[in-house]
Amino acid sequence: MSVVLPTHNMARFLGEALQSALTQTYPHLEVHVVDDGSTDSPREAIRSLLADPRVHFHSIPQSGQGPAKNVALRASRGEFVAFLDADDLWVPDKLERQLPLFVRPEIGVVYSDFERVDINGTPIQTFRGPIHVGRITNELLIENFVTGMASVVRRECFDQVGLFDETLPMGIDYDLWLRISTKYEFVYLDHVTYLYRYWGGQMSRNFAKRLECAILIMKRLLDANPGLVPRRIENLAWAHTYTYGGDGFFNAGQRSKALSWYLKAIRTRPYYWPAWRQLAFWALQPLRDSIALPGRSNRDGS
Repeated sequence: MSVVLPTHNMARFLGEALQSALTQTYPHLEVHVVDDGSTDSPREAIRSLLADPRVHFHSIPQSGQGPAKNVALRASRGEFVAFLDADDLWVPDKLERQLPLFVRPEIGVVYSDFERVDINGTPIQTFRGPIHVGRITNELLIENFVTGMASVVRRECFDQVGLFDETLPMGIDYDLWLRISTKYEFVYLDHVTYLYRYWGGQMSRNFAKRLECAILIMKRLLDANPGLVPRRIENLAWAHTYTYGGDGFFNAGQRSKALSWYLKAIRTRPYYWPAWRQLAFWALQPLRDSIALPGRSNRDGS
């Protein structure tokens, strides 16, 4: 069992993350920590843990998540691989619960439930998406519901579909899941195995770049697998993505850009009600803003 743990300037969390891997109730593992050009001395932060023969430390110039994870993948030897971000945590029985679910060679990924925590590790509200199992390419194209750090992957999958795409600045997990889904089944474990630390310094909050990468990933999957996804599912996936784009720009105050994305969704799937709902909300915004509450001034907004 191999664990891939990349870090970039996360030394303050790294020791806790690594400890959560080393204290798994399933002990037969190796952990590959990859320092992706950090400036905060990650080796020093985990010096006491490096004495554990299961820990392997690699340093590379800053290259991004894809290259960092691939360094660990190429160095690892386990039949199964799991991923852990340096600012997150595993629960102690994660591997013990997930590994037995690889009961058939067709199963490539076992993913699980997760919980969000704040910067101090205190649980906060967790929003969960849909759950699908088996051959999930259609559902996954519409929405990414597989959480990377909550997943365990059969190594054979990488031999079949390749490693992480090092050209993508974001969305590398989504790209990998889509590629694996064309050849393998996914299984879900209804148990929290992963604690996702939600805080202000995360790369995943760059909405525009995430949207751009998602569209590129979807296009490449469809181009590489003609006929795999039914046309109605493809249109639904694009409508969902365009509406997601509209929501993001609307929330950012870019109303005209949001409108264009909602219209793209409707042109793709004319009866896609989430886009129509958002359009109605957008159109009625000036009316709501002009209505004063009873007994209040309409000029000063009070």
